[in-house]
Amino acid sequence: MRLQLALNVRDLDAAVDFYTRLFGVEPRKRKPGYANFAIAEPPLKLVLFETDDEAADRLNHLGVEVMEDVQVESAIRRISDEGLPHEIESEVVCCHARQNKVWAYEPEGLRWEWYRVIEDIEEEPSSCAAPELPVVAAASGESEAPCNC
Repeated sequence: MRLQLALNVRDLDAAVDFYTRLFGVEPRKRKPGYANFAIAEPPLKLVLFETDDEAADRLNHLGVEVMEDVQVESAIRRISDEGLPHEIESEVVCCHARQNKVWAYEPEGLRWEWYRVIEDIEEEPSSCAAPELPVVAAASGESEAPCNC
């Protein structure tokens, strides 16, 4: 298990150069507009999304990467049992990978995901961001909104 930090950056090349030098590792995956680092020490999955939106928040979302689906299922049960607003996605294509995940939404809108990468794929998603929490999900805890990742 490792924490994930997903950032929006305006200059992907400069950000990749900085984080490569900061953590001493090359990106694990690099695609147009996207890069991720699997850092051993500290255990961190750093994800960079290139954006030209001057108003975009720097913090895209936070997450916890796990290695087994049972860990995603456990997170789903815990989040659901606590009555937290959430959205479950199975075998969704995001970040050039097929994933199982659950998104949880904190009161001020920060998005957290618990996820497992099933497999890396070459398919390029149209966008890769956490789905916005529909109003109905806040009341019921689950959402039928489609993934926009």
